[in-house]
Amino acid sequence: MAENIFLFVPNIIDYFRIVFAFVSFYYMPTDHYKAAFFYLLSGFLDAFDGHFARLLNQSSKLGAMLDQLTDRITTMCLCGILCYFYPSYILFFQFSMTLDIFSHWIHLHSSLMIGKDNHKHIDLSENFILRHYYTNRKLLFVMCSANELFFCLLYLRHFTIGPVLPLGPLSIGLWNLLLYIAAPIAFAKMAISGVHLVIACQNIASIDIAEREKAAREGKNK
Repeated sequence: MAENIFLFVPNIIDYFRIVFAFVSFYYMPTDHYKAAFFYLLSGFLDAFDGHFARLLNQSSKLGAMLDQLTDRITTMCLCGILCYFYPSYILFFQFSMTLDIFSHWIHLHSSLMIGKDNHKHIDLSENFILRHYYTNRKLLFVMCSANELFFCLLYLRHFTIGPVLPLGPLSIGLWNLLLYIAAPIAFAKMAISGVHLVIACQNIASIDIAEREKAAREGKNK
């Protein structure tokens, strides 16, 4: 009897991630705390789909696609709200969305084109930045979490600075403090997305070259 890929545990987790994301979108105009909670919950579950895929031997191309698209779409929708809240920074959010979607889409497809199981299983001979980014799970979790937290805190910051930490002349709202901590990590992740883009384009170009050389050889042999 064939396995039902749609009922793989990691894929079910991704279904819940999508539901929680849309619950967050529903609350974004009216209740910023509920919106932030469900948004971060959707992002937090991202740490578990891959774990269960490895644990239960349920890795799948469908799961890889669901994982990537859920990440990209949830962040994109939040950035759409931020464009409205921070009109002076629209170009930044547009650039962030474009880089995130473009780089990960090409990276995922280049991985599948060269026969990899998923976008996070890279050859250790490849770029050292991606090697450490994807093989160090703690680093990956911190960077992805900080990236999502950065945009979510920008959303919360529009409504409130959060609980004020009483530090005298250095008193600061909690959301502002966390935002300053998350920002450099989020920017570093954007830089890694740029590396994704370059490496993925190089991989696809190498596939094109190999296919063209093969076609040329076959043409000469006819």
